[in-house]
Amino acid sequence: MTGVDTGTAVPAPRPAADGDPAGAAWADYVAAARQLDGVRRTAATAAGEQARAVQAAREELSEVHARLAPQQARLRELGVPAISLVPSPPELTEAARSMAGGPTAVLAALRAARGWADAADGVLEARSRLRPTSWPVGPRNLLVYGPLALLVPVLQVILFVATGTGAASIAALACGLPMPAVAFMLGWLGIGRLFPAGPDGGVERTPRFGALVCLVPAVLATAGIVLAMLAG
Repeated sequence: MTGVDTGTAVPAPRPAADGDPAGAAWADYVAAARQLDGVRRTAATAAGEQARAVQAAREELSEVHARLAPQQARLRELGVPAISLVPSPPELTEAARSMAGGPTAVLAALRAARGWADAADGVLEARSRLRPTSWPVGPRNLLVYGPLALLVPVLQVILFVATGTGAASIAALACGLPMPAVAFMLGWLGIGRLFPAGPDGGVERTPRFGALVCLVPAVLATAGIVLAMLAG
């Protein structure tokens, strides 16, 4: 067997003469050597493909595991129960059945799992854009400071339009003077309760931005009402 050159075609044996046992044995030997060499080549090719499939499956498994770990943490933050993130026994049985075909089947299943992970990332990313906690700090805090800053000026304008120049409007202006500070403090407390802390353990409240947001509507409303009263 070792004397057969697998890289060079073996010449076909000459037909043995009738009654020549040595020639017949030589022909049988050459045929068997060719068949064994073909089996060896096929086995080596299959072994190489299987080894490559195993290596690819290991790499795919590491990548899928790295993708699933942060997804699980994000889903827990969104309130998904931990038991919902663990496969059920029927799911495990079905997964084991689908991978019973060896490394190639395992690799195909892992690639399908990576596709599902990609789709889940897309869904989570789309939902995170709608959550104020993922917004930049300024627009996020404006959601808290803004409504509080507009509440009292809007009430003052409504009262002035309803009553005109009089004691009620003057009282509303006087009561509205300290309200920007109150709105700022309420916004400060609300941001701390609504939004999570950063890596340093604190919440970014943007105090200068918040003070400006709370002050500008009050100043504009007061100035407008005063000018309207003077004109009247």
